[in-house]
Amino acid sequence: MSVYSMTGYASAQHNPAAASPAADVPAASAARLGLEIRSVNSRYLDLTFKLSDELRGFEPALRELLVHRLKRGKVEVRAVLESHAASLVTEPSARLLQRLNTIQDSVKAWLPLATPLSVADVIRLTAGGAVTEQDWQAELMALAEQVLAALLAAREREGARLALMLQDRMVQLRSLAAQAEPLVPQLVAQQRQRFLDRWRDAMGLVEGGSLPEAAQDRALAEATAFAIRIDVAEELTRLSSHLDELERLIAKGGEIGKRLDFLIQELHREANTLGSKSAALELTHISVDMKVLIEQMREQVQNIE
Repeated sequence: MSVYSMTGYASAQHNPAAASPAADVPAASAARLGLEIRSVNSRYLDLTFKLSDELRGFEPALRELLVHRLKRGKVEVRAVLESHAASLVTEPSARLLQRLNTIQDSVKAWLPLATPLSVADVIRLTAGGAVTEQDWQAELMALAEQVLAALLAAREREGARLALMLQDRMVQLRSLAAQAEPLVPQLVAQQRQRFLDRWRDAMGLVEGGSLPEAAQDRALAEATAFAIRIDVAEELTRLSSHLDELERLIAKGGEIGKRLDFLIQELHREANTLGSKSAALELTHISVDMKVLIEQMREQVQNIE
């Protein structure tokens, strides 16, 4: 399976007149259906619908379609129904105007305080009737399937880019871990020699002189305690294990965002411990570089479904 981002956008329009130019579709009654879906990252699946009045009844069907295909993300769905009659502003017939006037007089007879019809009201009433008469469910759902497929393709492309970025950062983390691994034995050897030098200075021994066996044992014990205190082998092993699991999840794909986020937290924990045990400037630099890479990974993992 692919890795999917939660960020994406897609839109499409359905125009009956353009789709069937030979069909007998009056210009004043034709309409254009538009739909767009945009999504950003979110902890859960959060759906928001902004639909024209004529399309609000289809929200449950749209919601069922999206819940079946999307797992996480803040998703906004916009659907509008635009009548060509509104742009044409056709002149209403005298008969229709007379009918509206009769209805208005009847309403004002019962409701004297009712607001009279304006020119805009008349144009809207005479131009928008044909839009509400048609059942748009089939067209809307077909358009939603088309836009959703485009959205998933966009999220897949973005997810592939995020996966490549994560893999690059993992390679760099492994390189830093490889640099840190041989530093600990070197530091232990240096510290043991430092202890021995101090014993020689304290006992006033000349260069090349030998230390008493007790002094050598004490220096070895001090070096051992130091080695235990600064040993980061366990942290490096766990870090490598977390990186292996990250690689496995990215190769698997699918709904992996939450598990990736957990592993990033564990990587950060190991890098912090590595820094706290640091006994040399080189290890401190490696720990800082690791945390920078892990933070970059954390920002991108937040966008993965």
